[in-house]
This record gives sequence, structure tokens and C-alpha cells, in this order.
Amino acid sequence: MNAPGAQPSRAGAPGAQANPAVEYLCADCAASNEIRAREPIRCRECGCRVMYKKRIKRSVQFEAR
Repeated sequence: MNAPGAQPSRAGAPGAQANPAVEYLCADCAASNEIRAREPIRCRECGCRVMYKKRIKRSVQFEAR
């Protein structure tokens, strides 16, 4: 039983991570960087602020109507 005012645990829920990291590629040195929400967009290797989001590997298909 939870104490009054306590938040229920979501450890087993899908997508329970608060800030999942997203991989980006630096436009200048092509280094891979994992950046979380609220972090500055900056390469950890060279300091460049132009980053490209990595493409996903799974196929995405849309149905035209």
C-alpha cells in the first residue's frame, strides 16, 4: 500500500525512461553523440553546434488513401 501523496511506481511500464537519449551526428567531425532533452546541442569532440539526427534502421511505410 502506498503512503498518501506518494507517486505510483512505473518501473515495468513501457517508455518509463524520463529522458531517453537520441543519437546525433556532428556535421563537422562526424562523431556520434547521445543528447538528452534539455542538454545543449553541441558536439562533445569538436564543439560544433550543427548536428544531424541519425536515421532509423526499421522501414517506415505509409498507406495512401
